[in-house]
Amino acid sequence: MRKLSYLLGILWVLLLAEIVWAAGQSGLVTMNFDISAQPAGEEVRLWIPYPVSDQDQLISEVKVTGDFRASAVYTDPGHGNPILFASWDKGAKSRKLTLSFHAQRQEVLRRNFPTKETCWDPADYQAYLKATKLGPIDGEVKKLANTITKGQNTVQAKAKAIYDWICQNMYRDPDTRGCGTGDVCALLKKPGGKCTDISSVYVALARAAGVPAREIFGLRLGKKPEEDITQYQHCWAEFYLPGYGWVPVDPADVRKAMLVEKLQPKDPKTRAYEEYFWGGIDQYRIKLAEGRDLILNPPQSGEALNTFGYPFAQVGTRTLDWLEPATFKYQFIWKTQ
Repeated sequence: MRKLSYLLGILWVLLLAEIVWAAGQSGLVTMNFDISAQPAGEEVRLWIPYPVSDQDQLISEVKVTGDFRASAVYTDPGHGNPILFASWDKGAKSRKLTLSFHAQRQEVLRRNFPTKETCWDPADYQAYLKATKLGPIDGEVKKLANTITKGQNTVQAKAKAIYDWICQNMYRDPDTRGCGTGDVCALLKKPGGKCTDISSVYVALARAAGVPAREIFGLRLGKKPEEDITQYQHCWAEFYLPGYGWVPVDPADVRKAMLVEKLQPKDPKTRAYEEYFWGGIDQYRIKLAEGRDLILNPPQSGEALNTFGYPFAQVGTRTLDWLEPATFKYQFIWKTQ
């Protein structure tokens, strides 16, 4: 009887694994860059967030082609983000690069949280508890975090209270350029923005409350057989639950669904979205980078980069506008496979 129960348990685990991986998306991403239209006479440098495999995504069949002088994959010193770097000589008339890769992504569901929080040392997660240039953790941010988490004594309870507050008090502003800058102080005065804005407020409040947290920058994958995903960048957040690991939260997608579907806060569908994106994210995205205030590798000219969810290029010391792909110039194409 015990042996039968054991075998049934194994079959059930395998069945669950099949179900989880069935909720996935798989296809080819092709990123084409052409910086030839920029004035000649200066060196051109290009940094691209470079996806790698992890427990939730499998990146394979990576190909890099182009007429660049040199290219290599590096990591930034502060966060360890993989970076595809390429450069062209001053006299180059053509400056083209194509990065393609096969991406297989699964839905992520973190639900089986431990009933008792284990002991942990905040010093081990100091990088995820500190302020950033646009995300302070003192002053008004600290006051608000204390108010939201009053009476909550565990990391999970504090993280959930902040998540609920974000879902209830922020909103998606479709007029925001790109994904937003994540200027937390400005957002507390006017709590409307896009994914980087909403995720950054979550991270700042979480850190102010003593909860390790980070922004994740990625790219949404297409749902059609072939699709232009050039402007499909997306940002979500994660918090660290001691004794369990990193847990994804995406209040920005809750607010996006509410806007698109014209849902009210008390609508049952709103509640369903809130429940799903607390510890869950869909399979139509890949992770590219994390962290704020980045010094790239090789170092860029000028100040630290606020976020690295988009490609970054400089002609001499002049930075191209990564939010204008038509003039930058780049295009991302998705093909389901």
